[in-house]
Amino acid sequence: MRPLSGRAAALVGAVLITTGLAVTSELCAAPGPAALADPPTLVGSTRARVGASPPAARPHASCRTRIEGSHATASCHNPYPETDRLRLHIECERWWDIDEDGAPADVPPTGYVELAGRCWKGIRAAWVTHERVDQ
Repeated sequence: MRPLSGRAAALVGAVLITTGLAVTSELCAAPGPAALADPPTLVGSTRARVGASPPAARPHASCRTRIEGSHATASCHNPYPETDRLRLHIECERWWDIDEDGAPADVPPTGYVELAGRCWKGIRAAWVTHERVDQ
């Protein structure tokens, strides 16, 4: 058997490394036997049932953000039975213009709110964040 050339040796090495990484990731992702068995405390819960879906994320108000020149407006409606706390964030286009994080506004169930803010020259981005309101 002939020794491999430098290029062929590098190719074989790369293939072996890639194969080793793939096998290692598969072994790390595989659950062990203890993880497959249902713990006795979960027998009657939804987690123990086969095919049970994970709990849904908390719903929040839907918002439409509009940018016109140096003004941004977010129109938000909350169709859900929980109050949602909203905040408008604006990133200004110019480096010297101060970005804005608006004051929080609580939107009650079936409520509607408009949030507005501005920059001096132009707006690069505007978005709304949602927070849970502890009642």
